[in-house]
Amino acid sequence: MSFKSLFRKKSTTVILSQGGDGEHTSLNKVLSVRDLTFFGIAAIIGGGTFSAIGNACFSGGPGVILLYIICAIACGFTAMCYAEFAARVPVSGSAYTYAYVSFGELFAWIIGWALLMEYSIGNIYIAFSWSGYFTNLLDGFGMHLPEWLTINYKASHLAFNDAKIGEGLTAWNTAPQIGGLRIIFDLPAVLVNVFITWLVYKGTKESRNISNLMVTIKLAVIVLIIVVGLFYIDIENWTPFMPNGFGGVMAGVSAVFFAYIGFDAVSTLAEECKNPQRDLPRGMIYSLIICTIVYIILALVLTGMVSYSLLGVTDPLAEIFKIKGVKWMMFIVSIAAVVAMTSVLIVFQMGQPRIWMTMSRDGLLPKRFSSIHPKYKTPGFATIITGFVVGVPMFFTDENFILDFTSIGTLFAFVLVCGGVLMLPAQKKDENSEETKGKFRMPYINAKWIFPAIILVAFTSVFYFIPDFFSSKFTFTSDTIGGNLPMLVFFILCIVIAVLSFTKKLSLIPVLGLISCCYLLTGMAPSNWIWFSIWLAVGLVVYFLYSYKNSNLAKNKE
Repeated sequence: MSFKSLFRKKSTTVILSQGGDGEHTSLNKVLSVRDLTFFGIAAIIGGGTFSAIGNACFSGGPGVILLYIICAIACGFTAMCYAEFAARVPVSGSAYTYAYVSFGELFAWIIGWALLMEYSIGNIYIAFSWSGYFTNLLDGFGMHLPEWLTINYKASHLAFNDAKIGEGLTAWNTAPQIGGLRIIFDLPAVLVNVFITWLVYKGTKESRNISNLMVTIKLAVIVLIIVVGLFYIDIENWTPFMPNGFGGVMAGVSAVFFAYIGFDAVSTLAEECKNPQRDLPRGMIYSLIICTIVYIILALVLTGMVSYSLLGVTDPLAEIFKIKGVKWMMFIVSIAAVVAMTSVLIVFQMGQPRIWMTMSRDGLLPKRFSSIHPKYKTPGFATIITGFVVGVPMFFTDENFILDFTSIGTLFAFVLVCGGVLMLPAQKKDENSEETKGKFRMPYINAKWIFPAIILVAFTSVFYFIPDFFSSKFTFTSDTIGGNLPMLVFFILCIVIAVLSFTKKLSLIPVLGLISCCYLLTGMAPSNWIWFSIWLAVGLVVYFLYSYKNSNLAKNKE
């Protein structure tokens, strides 16, 4: 094994011959720019709207809109980078494929492993949230499931240990036992995963039609929530604007960023697009703009209707109308949440198999993962495995752990996508040539002077307006090193990128995307980094035991 072989790259010529040219793929090409935009909205507006937004508002108060704006800017720059890659490397695989082209095989594997958290493991959180709203909906119709069938085992056990009165404790005390083991699991979450897996297995066209209908319904309901909520806003609830300071705002980064991770799921559908090099970038950017506006307005409505301190629940949109006594809206919100999160499950459950399919083509996974169903024209085996990867952990984990775990993995992938664009060769400038006509092109803005100036102004402003910031962040004790070390690394990275921008004349947009995502990573808790490191270590073991020697590049097949 040579060090150089770890960074062997895949050529765009080979990638295009595997599906990007529209002729060498066995998948159905049925998606338009409207479908892609709807898929993006379906993935972005779901768990982040109907569940995670409550934790974000509880942590940051009305000031959480600042974090939504920061995340939107970071995702906006990142979306431009995704769009650049999608136009130049229009095949399934998302950030995995992009890393293979720009950084090489080892980084591609790491990204593919990290994306497993975003798509499959992220769907566990969505399924748990879906279950909460669905059981509320059943209760509204007079149908009540036993508590031990509506909560995950870990959450129930925690409630028992803390003697916390509520659903979890009731589930623990009433659950049937087999050999001393309590039977506690979230039945609705398990069943919806089975249904979504079956639907995605059946075909892209069927999934598209259902997803588009659901997106239309949930957007209409969200508009209704905003309109009705406006009549119950008390501007005094917006004071104080940041009750826990900016640190409280940043503490919600996992919840807020989770709301945005869906836009990159669009890039996994490249081989099922009618015109991927034109429509993929548009679908990602359109969906991101629409959803950012929705999130900011919705956060203002929530924190205006009730005190931020009442929003730390898993169903905040239903909770605010419950507090205000608007029962008919509680019923509508529950229906909308079920619809919204079902569409998210569909998009994410479509994304993961296509990443595995692409990795299998490259030899990094067994060939079975790239097999296409002869009738449905979907990656059938990979879809079934995805169903198991989502379904089995539901019996052993809880939503809070999954939320943090998913966000840090996705941010890591975004960082490498932005960095990857910086390593791509320059495109041809002839807009009228057949090679570039109609394709997305990210504008080149020379960062030589601009980015160093931004860093200088930012550092000076922080030093002037928050004089104790640097001293507090660079004080390392047993209590602060876990939180301060990422910030120190971030400052060093800013200086390094500023120097490279000046000497290498880097493109400004991917540089800003890279720095923005790295800044969001500093908001992750030390425990998140520990678990993420363990996850990466496991992935590297798999790579060196199987993928490295079975790679097509290792066998000189490409």
